[in-house]
Amino acid sequence: GRAPWRAQRKDIPEHLRGLDKKKLQKIHDWLISPIETELAKSNIRTLVFIPDGALRNIPMSVLHDGENYLVEKYRIAVAPSLQLIDPKANVRQNVSALTAGVTETRPHRPNLAPLPGVKVELENIKAHVPSSILLNESFTESNFNTEVNTSAYEVLHLATHGQFSSVAEETFLLTWDEVINLNELNSMISADQKQKNPIELLVLSACQTAAGDSRAALGLAGIAVRGGARSTLASLWSVSDRATSDLMTHFYQRLAKGNVTKAEALRQAQLELLQTEEFNHPFYWSAFILLGNWL
Repeated sequence: GRAPWRAQRKDIPEHLRGLDKKKLQKIHDWLISPIETELAKSNIRTLVFIPDGALRNIPMSVLHDGENYLVEKYRIAVAPSLQLIDPKANVRQNVSALTAGVTETRPHRPNLAPLPGVKVELENIKAHVPSSILLNESFTESNFNTEVNTSAYEVLHLATHGQFSSVAEETFLLTWDEVINLNELNSMISADQKQKNPIELLVLSACQTAAGDSRAALGLAGIAVRGGARSTLASLWSVSDRATSDLMTHFYQRLAKGNVTKAEALRQAQLELLQTEEFNHPFYWSAFILLGNWL
């Protein structure tokens, strides 16, 4: 989940520690430089990556051309596979969200530290987007399931401990009373009732990928997309509470305006953090990736 690190941990995930700007420039030179002229000629502003191998756990937003990060020039999205690319703009004018989170340590996962920033995160979202909040005691598996399947929410935002792994049994989200596994989450978001009003965006703001599992994040998001969520915003590693809360506030602020794509809302939120002194390191702003429908 987000903590024990999300609040205190300042160090960088292992696979990113060796990624200095020189290496990020090298990857940029391989992938982007050869097509840059073409991109400019065709006025392309959004890049969609289908990463493989070691690139799965490197957010493309951090690629560097010597002067700027890629996110400073382009909106960035990720697709788990070519078959899952089917962008459609969200025609609904008013976005509504179901937000849920756990701030306290729970007996069924005592090793997971409290997440004090979650309450503020959910309140900040509510300030920008009409939301129902399930916090702590109210965030039980059955309450969540009922809420998801009886109301038409465009956005599901889960700010709770979780882990995604390419092994289904090791993928879970923490609720107040138990853990939801991948299959349960999948059946909730793909239930018949959701077919008329599919979930536009599933946000997993407190999760982390299983250490050393290069397929984990894309695996989860791919399943969510196949299950009926049109896109997923997820973190590749645990980020500090405040940085996540700030990023999410900026993201929803822009999303609520209704005239920007999800990829652009994420880009602008990341740039907000990049421009601060406290959170300008890529560790804080690049962990979040948008998978699936970027419009």
